[in-house]
Amino acid sequence: MRVLVTGGAGYIGSTVARQLVETGNEVIVLDNLSQGHRAAVPEEATFVHGDLQNRDLIDRVLADHEPEAIMHFASRTLVGESMEEPLLYLDDNVRFGMNLMRAAVEHGVNRFILSSTANLFGEPERIPIDEEVAIDPGSPYGESKFVLERGLHWLDETHDLRYAALRYFNAAGAAGPDQGEDHDPETHLIPIVLEVALGQREKIVIFGDDYDTPDGTCVRDYIHVLDLAQAHIRALHALEDGSRVYNLGNGEGYSVREVIDTARRVTGRDIPAEVGDPRPGDPAVLIASSDKIREELGWTPQYGDLEDIIGTAWEWHRRHPHGYDTES
Repeated sequence: MRVLVTGGAGYIGSTVARQLVETGNEVIVLDNLSQGHRAAVPEEATFVHGDLQNRDLIDRVLADHEPEAIMHFASRTLVGESMEEPLLYLDDNVRFGMNLMRAAVEHGVNRFILSSTANLFGEPERIPIDEEVAIDPGSPYGESKFVLERGLHWLDETHDLRYAALRYFNAAGAAGPDQGEDHDPETHLIPIVLEVALGQREKIVIFGDDYDTPDGTCVRDYIHVLDLAQAHIRALHALEDGSRVYNLGNGEGYSVREVIDTARRVTGRDIPAEVGDPRPGDPAVLIASSDKIREELGWTPQYGDLEDIIGTAWEWHRRHPHGYDTES
């Protein structure tokens, strides 16, 4: 299958692109490199440097390469930033995603995978969060993804655009020793903890330790990036039987202290930590249920253990302390 992967130079998108290539698919990556890295794109993939605000470019890419499916990862993704600049997210994420959907319809591409978010459930009514939990986005970022999901729903109803929306919290780990997470700025817990282990940060700050959890720190769901990639690819093939929505998670939650303690064991390094003020709006526990995709598609995480997840991330960070910037 020929697959267009937007945001295919980013952390998750590049992992999916590589998995697609390794399973015999033809991949076209479209990325503006604002957050991604050219070095992360598989050599076998066709790379197009461009932005989804350019509708003429999108049309040219679809006309020239005639993809049979689109996987859409390109997005602004920082929840905190979206709270500070809501219109940036509600404009860019929605408008650029709609540009892509419009082009898909006009060019007859009838398979679309959306990398969505479990931030659709800001204050969930139950844990773990299944697909029937009421949607109440926790940020403008989450709201922007919900708008795209609704757009896809209506294009399925009116234009037979089959889609899958995959909702997840915290992607983690590395796809291999030479392919991993490299963000600037880094906002995710596991790579920040590993930066402390490498001596690149003085300490890790724990945002509050008085939550209603076993050790008082927030509990979150971490899912390995390779498991995420396999879920996206399985969902792509399942579109033959119609559109679908899945929540993704390991089914296990780990506290901030558990992450730090596990990283200490994996790295053998002292990782100084101190407790700071809690962040406004941080729920005590967020864990997604993946029962539906397990039952319907037979998807099962292969990296369910936190030590395995952190171990792959540590190998990447240890070998590439400056990420893809080999000049540093």
